[in-house]
Amino acid sequence: MKVNIALLTVTDTRTFDNDKSGAILVDKIKQANHILLDRKICKDDKNEIVLILKDWLKNEKIDVIITTGGTGLTGRDITPEAINEIADKQIPGFGEVFRNISLKTVGTSAIQSRASAVLANGKYVFALPGSSGGVTDAWEGILKHQLDINHKPCNFVELFPRLKEK
Repeated sequence: MKVNIALLTVTDTRTFDNDKSGAILVDKIKQANHILLDRKICKDDKNEIVLILKDWLKNEKIDVIITTGGTGLTGRDITPEAINEIADKQIPGFGEVFRNISLKTVGTSAIQSRASAVLANGKYVFALPGSSGGVTDAWEGILKHQLDINHKPCNFVELFPRLKEK
């Protein structure tokens, strides 16, 4: 099953020409035979992030939103706070598993990541780090499997029809 994905890079410094993490995710999405429906870059500005996310949440064709960047500890890192503004439910296990995977690649520096995931309007929203290693760890260690309908014992894709249940 193909998953329709929107990708947002949150950065004060990158453009499409030098957005290495975004480019890695574009390649990973294509390799998994999913569809990249939209891709944007915006500044580390909470209001701008929220506006883009709300616009994508209204788009019935989008299944998954992935952000990269803004998950660290500095004053400009605001992506998790923006995502929390649009969240219906938290997915705490995502950040826990991500940091566990990251621990193997960057050691105790993994605790500096605030990678997270939420459900919003029946869509998965993932906040990944802005580093190329971080997005690779998140995709290869979690998203590649959870966005594959064939992954067992269960996966995010098989829950799509039930995410908007009341």
